[in-house]
Amino acid sequence: MCELKKKPLFNADGDTDAPSRRMIGGNTTNLNDFNNLKYPWVSDWYRQAMNNFWIPEEINLQTDVREYRLLSRAERAAYDKILSFLIFLDSVQTANIPSVGAYITANEVNLCLAIHAFQEAVHSQSYSYLLDTICSPDERNSILYQWKDDERLLARNRYIGDLYNEFQERQTGHGLVRTAIANYVLEGIYFYSGFMFFYNLARNGKMSGTVQEIRYINRDENTHLYLFRSIILELRKESPELFTDELVEEYRGMIREGVEQEIAWGRYVIGDDIPGLSGEMVDEYIRYLGNLRSTGLGFGELFPGGRAEPESMRWVSQYSNANLIKTDFFEAKPTAYSKSTALEDDL
Repeated sequence: MCELKKKPLFNADGDTDAPSRRMIGGNTTNLNDFNNLKYPWVSDWYRQAMNNFWIPEEINLQTDVREYRLLSRAERAAYDKILSFLIFLDSVQTANIPSVGAYITANEVNLCLAIHAFQEAVHSQSYSYLLDTICSPDERNSILYQWKDDERLLARNRYIGDLYNEFQERQTGHGLVRTAIANYVLEGIYFYSGFMFFYNLARNGKMSGTVQEIRYINRDENTHLYLFRSIILELRKESPELFTDELVEEYRGMIREGVEQEIAWGRYVIGDDIPGLSGEMVDEYIRYLGNLRSTGLGFGELFPGGRAEPESMRWVSQYSNANLIKTDFFEAKPTAYSKSTALEDDL
């Protein structure tokens, strides 16, 4: 596979016409021009992401401070472990996005990646706010660095971290697609599976402030998922040599591996001890997510059962749907969940 060249910060001899622009391997000036776009989806994505701005500390967590102590042992252990994993994922995303952007030669897409990285930093801030408010300093540090003591959590972190490190060590077109697929699995399976646990707490009347934070994060992640799906689909059109039958099977294998790891993780942290959930419900939901993500890239289904949301998990979309109107948990007044047309999670 050919090596990618890091784009210059400024290239006086770069192409200025949009049709010549490429996702990778292009000759970009690296100057931003909002009125000269090659990819029509960028404009709507950019405006949606800008309208998603929020501040974590605006959400009241005082009820959660009390309710955290009242969670069952299984609920609290799952809360801590899943939160620890999500903290790692958002942290590594904040660092990984710029490393990908350094080789994306479509300047308009880099504008989207800049917002993506910023929002991941806000998510890290949100998780820090949760820990600082709900937990003691010792509990906070225990959750933040739980991977140092939990071998299964360390293995999960290492898997995604190693995939990202591969591209740090050698920058090829194939490596960039692998990184994009890893990102797509992280955004569309790992995050969504983790959010599901918190939504289950909400439907049991618990930890409403945490869930409100998660809903805002989920809304952002929905746009991130759409962004990387679009990047992968554009790469497939522009660089078909990176999507031969053999390579597509490799990418399918990455998604399948992500699903299998998430199922094993769900059995470990949730099992059958959480009210409202069972191991089989979680397994079915994660396989559904895997099918949804694979077919969204045109790779076909990975598991029997199609793309239909499992009947037992229909309640998840009631909390995660970015097009719904949310109700403020503390002031009981309706507020718009977003200021512009939301990107649907039909990926």
